[in-house]
Amino acid sequence: MDYFQNVVVDFLRTHRSTFVNDECCIQLDPGEALKGRHWYCDAIAANFQNRTVYLCEVTYSKSLQALITRLGAWNKVWDEIRGAIIRDCSIPDDWSVRPWLFVPHELLDKLRQRLTAVGIAPNASCPMPYPKIKALEDVVPWKPANWDRRYTAGDANDA
Repeated sequence: MDYFQNVVVDFLRTHRSTFVNDECCIQLDPGEALKGRHWYCDAIAANFQNRTVYLCEVTYSKSLQALITRLGAWNKVWDEIRGAIIRDCSIPDDWSVRPWLFVPHELLDKLRQRLTAVGIAPNASCPMPYPKIKALEDVVPWKPANWDRRYTAGDANDA
């Protein structure tokens, strides 16, 4: 795990109703992990307040290529990914599952453009929900959570 994955995991854990499993394997098929049918997610965060599981990915790669490739692959098998999370993480089947991406602020616009270019857009009809996106600079430890340890406006309850 790289340094910023730890920073993001610490940020996710500041919310008292969120539980985090870092470096979690998403395995489409039960049993042995098959090549091309599993991924190690940087962190999976289960938020009990809004009944959502977030598949959190962290990158500061300027090309964003690996992240876009992963999201494109997830989009193709989203129902299987959701089913695997429900099966392996014992999440209720009425919970939402959604990606949450953490990238440097300077890459936010580029990320949104690249997502749209591969058919993942806020209003697109694709299997995978549009990811939450947060700048890495907004999760650093010197920008602490509120006194009641809740995310700032829009982090926990946005659609």
